[in-house]
Amino acid sequence: MSGKDWLSLILLSVLWGGSFFFVSVAVPWLPPLTIVLIRVGLAALVLALALPALGVALPRGRAVWAALMVMGFLNNVVPFSLYVVAQGQISSGLASILNATTPLWGVAVAHLATQDERLSWPKALGVLTGFLGVAVMMGQAGDGGTFWAQAACLCAALSYALAGVWARRFKPLGLAPLSLALGQLACATLMLVPLVALVDRPWTLALPPLPVIAALLGLAVLSTSFAYGLYFRLIASAGAVNAFLVTFLVPVSAVALGIAFLGEALAPRQVAGMALIALGLLILDGRLWRRVRTRGGRLPPLDTPEDI
Repeated sequence: MSGKDWLSLILLSVLWGGSFFFVSVAVPWLPPLTIVLIRVGLAALVLALALPALGVALPRGRAVWAALMVMGFLNNVVPFSLYVVAQGQISSGLASILNATTPLWGVAVAHLATQDERLSWPKALGVLTGFLGVAVMMGQAGDGGTFWAQAACLCAALSYALAGVWARRFKPLGLAPLSLALGQLACATLMLVPLVALVDRPWTLALPPLPVIAALLGLAVLSTSFAYGLYFRLIASAGAVNAFLVTFLVPVSAVALGIAFLGEALAPRQVAGMALIALGLLILDGRLWRRVRTRGGRLPPLDTPEDI
């Protein structure tokens, strides 16, 4: 990757790691569903204003919007809500570590749901290693609330994986990535509006302080709409395999932000679990495996069809 690609990768990891930080700032002041609605609603508005200026066509067609509704549910409503609920019980750093299991779930779901992404032995080893790390971390849960909060994070990661498999149907439609992002965020907003009105009654809530408002803006504008654009640009520039590296960096930035600004700390078992998850992702990434197989240390070119 070029220096610009590496800079984009690091910035993206900070933005997505920052989402856990922003949620931790907002969650003591606002109900979870209200936080999620503000996130997806503002992010959708930003993209709706930006896409025409970028020359990107908006989604069209009843079938496309029906598929986007499912995508918004799996990729936004469910995981965003579960992470906000979980962060009422656990630290932002721990939530981000459990979020890193998304590729592990993705491999397992793709094996069960598709015919062309079967589970190889190296991938199986990576998945088992990663989930061993999860078992190590969850084995130290101090109470039921903490355990179920961690379980909620794993369910959120599974929902992301299901969304990844569902997203395969958009490729033949020729839908631009940012158009897909806008569509799913708009659908998520439509689903959440009646639910938030019924459950949270946000008009009865007190106005949160300025730091919380700033965190909500950062969550929606920086960690959602801008991060989507940066991610898809990174894929176009450096390829999907290199963009996968962001999975390793998001927990690092989230943990660093939590320690620096929220006074969080990781227990030794959480550090050990994070190391095992990172090792599982490294095996899943395949570069280490290819280096071992080639013996001489020379890697084949990245971003070939079999790599992706």
